Amino acid sequence: MRHFRNKLVRHRLTLLGILAWSLHAPVMAKSQPVKPMQTQDKAADAAPPTPLRHGKKKAFPQVGRASWYGISSTRGLRTASGERFDPEALTGAHPTLPFGTMVKVTNLRNGRSAAVRINDRGPFVGGRIIDVSYAAAHELGMMARGIARVRIEVLPRDRPIAEARADQIAGGLP
Repeated sequence: MRHFRNKLVRHRLTLLGILAWSLHAPVMAKSQPVKPMQTQDKAADAAPPTPLRHGKKKAFPQVGRASWYGISSTRGLRTASGERFDPEALTGAHPTLPFGTMVKVTNLRNGRSAAVRINDRGPFVGGRIIDVSYAAAHELGMMARGIARVRIEVLPRDRPIAEARADQIAGGLP
């Protein structure tokens, strides 16, 4: 009988704790400070380009860590945009940018860049801002390490993809 009574008391205390937390949680959510937006790296160019705004999310250009994906087991699977994943295509996954957006991804360690088309959602690992395909990772020179510190810049819509890739091959900046 004593065991039953202790169990009953524990359940009552658990329910009271959940009730108290649920009443307190909305107040806590409203009173937490707003985190500052992530901006361009301070060690970058002296005159940074005017940052673009994407909805109400983070400002562009973004600086952070990138990783790559695209081993043979993911080939042909559908991406979040509905198209089939091709590791040889210069594509990437970003949490908020619209599908089809072209971005210039620059590896800050070696200065190499690639024009990448967003066709998937991710990355799903904390601290990373973009996942790129196998081909894009190869272009950026990040295959050995697997991750790299990069800068992402949104390319203007009026610039054709072929022109951006031609500049990239010639060594120019898209």
